[in-house]
Amino acid sequence: MNFLYNLPGYVLLLFGGFCLSWGGLIVRSFETTNAWDILFLRSFFFFFGVSIFLLIAYKKESIKIIKESGYPGFLGGFVMSLSFIAFIFAMMNTSVANVVFIISTQTMFLAIFGYFYLKEKVSLVGLISIILAMSGIVIMIGDSIFSGTLFGNIVALAIPINFSIFVMIVRKNSNLDMVPVMWYAAVLSLMYGLFMTESFIFTNQDLFMGFLLGIPQLTFGFICITIGTRTTRSVTVGLLMLTETLFAPLWVWMFLNEIPPLSVFIGGFVIIIAIFIKSFDRARKLTH
Repeated sequence: MNFLYNLPGYVLLLFGGFCLSWGGLIVRSFETTNAWDILFLRSFFFFFGVSIFLLIAYKKESIKIIKESGYPGFLGGFVMSLSFIAFIFAMMNTSVANVVFIISTQTMFLAIFGYFYLKEKVSLVGLISIILAMSGIVIMIGDSIFSGTLFGNIVALAIPINFSIFVMIVRKNSNLDMVPVMWYAAVLSLMYGLFMTESFIFTNQDLFMGFLLGIPQLTFGFICITIGTRTTRSVTVGLLMLTETLFAPLWVWMFLNEIPPLSVFIGGFVIIIAIFIKSFDRARKLTH
């Protein structure tokens, strides 16, 4: 996998977002309707994938790297493991478009958490983007009260919030390696699945969907994004990650004919505008 380090960062980020965008369609394609079963299968294959990548990347130093990540690594993995739970439950209780649009607000939550936790100033442009993003979420959640998808939308909010907490942990521990953090996240989410799954008898289709969800979707997506962000300006990262936001609703529309209500598109459009405004705010800071 060393060839990945030679690819341009933007290519890896685009491919990473593309891999992640299949999550909603794959979750919809399981025969089981038990979210814990899906979490277990996804986590099992993700653990397998991350462990292999860890061994390839660090070889004999793998165990040492995990140990050196220490408490911050474990805490970061714990926070991300909660996001894995939220992702499955959100996808099963609201539209795919709702979930990915809400996930894309992580840029705004980062600004909010940065203000309170790291004492980072929020510019006027940043404040406008936060207000717009929150407005988009309110539009979607407000409609979900009447459409019966309120629970899914609220759970989906845990994903960008947990990711923002994770980034705060990384910012406070600048030498923290992302790979052992994700290994911890895989182990913890696998443990949740082990405890909560009622039966470990799965159909061949569910095993295959679990493989797709754990390896191509999550492991490949994670590896590409982890490597790609090392050489890509933060201004560009947020925009390139919109690949997931734009493609995920397209896949379920093409293959499952899932069409969310108009309010989702309106709220999603407002959120995307907020992300673009926020990216210009970052660009302006870099030029000063």
